[in-house]
This record gives sequence, structure tokens and C-alpha cells, in this order.
Amino acid sequence: MNKVLFALLLSGACCFGQQKEIRLIVRGDDMGYTHSGNEALIESHVKGVETSIEIIAASPWFPEAVKLLRQNPNVDVGIHLALTSEWDNIKWRPLTQCPSLCDADGYFFPKIYPDAAYPKQALLENAWKLAEIEAEFRAQIELVKKYVPRVSHISGHMNCSMMTDEVKALSNRLAKEYGLLNDIHNSDVVGIGYSGPAKTSAEKLAAFKKTIETLEAGKTYMFLDHPGFDNAELRAVHHIGYEHVAEDRQGVTDLFTNPEIKKLLKKRNVKLISYADLRK
Repeated sequence: MNKVLFALLLSGACCFGQQKEIRLIVRGDDMGYTHSGNEALIESHVKGVETSIEIIAASPWFPEAVKLLRQNPNVDVGIHLALTSEWDNIKWRPLTQCPSLCDADGYFFPKIYPDAAYPKQALLENAWKLAEIEAEFRAQIELVKKYVPRVSHISGHMNCSMMTDEVKALSNRLAKEYGLLNDIHNSDVVGIGYSGPAKTSAEKLAAFKKTIETLEAGKTYMFLDHPGFDNAELRAVHHIGYEHVAEDRQGVTDLFTNPEIKKLLKKRNVKLISYADLRK
């Protein structure tokens, strides 16, 4: 009887400990759009707290991204489905023939939702076709799976995978078909952001710390941002309304690799996980 009682108490203590744990996915988005972004995303994983990386199949630096991900097999990878090419000085085209998704030059439109700075250049302002979105999503999924077969999930660049109810349903169907998790349909994961101003590196650090202090035991959270380096390449990347890309994204890299963050996560009993861990 005493042995049984001890086993029950031990089991209860273990369950209590598990309930107290906070789980956190730290996600880095947009791998493939620049060399700077590729390197920063990898550094944020190797030297920091980033656990998952989202790769854009149609992006110009996709081949390098594949090589880097193969060299770092422990980082979780998601397929960042894309229907936009938002930057003014660098553009990309779809993988398929899908004229309803493209501007007059054959590039993806810069925006999903209407934007006064880019009149009539949002996908939703044009006569897009669901069949062409499905063909393009399939091509992107299959290209990434071909070169990075360990991918665990899909997500949507600039929220393209949830731009309408039809597209939401499509992305969910494709995720199931290809055996992948779908970020937008995972109700068990709570999305979080900065708690306060986050323009500078110092502000990002302070705001992220505030966020971590608010996390509740027993829940799973996801924080995402876009690591980069403040160098000549990234200083040439911008669009109207977001001009200081290099400075901003260097701040994200600084945050993800800051030793103070690891200490705070340990103090708060935060376990870093990836999307792949959600399957376990």
C-alpha cells in the first residue's frame, strides 16, 4: 500500500511540474529574401533562442537558404507560403503560371490588403483566382519538401494563407494532405508580441522581457520576428512605411542572441520548443 501511495504521489508531483512549465516557440521569418537575412536567421538559432525558421520558396536566396538549413539539421523549418513581393528594390515571381496573382511585370503584388501607399497593388484589389493560389501553394510546398524534407508546418507570409475564408480552408486542406501542421489553425498555441515600443535594440529587449514575465504556466506560446544584419545589402531593402529595415532587423538578431534572454527564460521555467515538438 505504501509503495502504491508513493507512486501516486510521485506521479502527481510530475504532472504538477509539467503543468507549471511554459512552452515557447521562437520563430524567425522570411528565410530566402536576402543573404543578410539567411545568415542572421541561422545565427539566431545557433547562438540564440530561435527554434523555428520559415523559408520562402519563391525567394531569390532560396538555394543558399537550403544549403544553410542542411548544415543546421536541428532547427525546425516551416514553409512560409508567399503571394507577395513587398520590397521596392528586390522582387520575386511565383513558381507557377498564375497571371491573376501577378502585376504587369510578372512579379507578385507587393501587398495582400489595400494600402494607400501602393494603390491597386494589393492582391485583394485584383481578380485573383483560387485555383491559381492552390497551384502556387502546392508548388511552393513541394519545392521546399524536395530540398528540406524535414519541414514540419506551413505558415503565411504577410498573412496570405488567411486572407479570405476560402484561402484559409485551402491552406488547412493542403496542410493535411501533405502531413504538415498549419500555423493558423493551431488553437493550442498563443501568439505573442512585444509589450511596449520596439524600434531600437534596447526597446526590443525591454519589451520582450515584459512579455516573458506575463506568460502563464501550462500554456504554449509563439513569438515571431525577422532577424537580419545592419549591412549594406539590407540597408537597400525597404518599402514605403518601412524604411529602416536593416536597423530594425539587426535589433531582432541582437534580441534573439542576447544572453539575458536565456537567463530570463530559465528563471521563468520557459521551455523552448519548435512546431515539430507539437507533434510529440
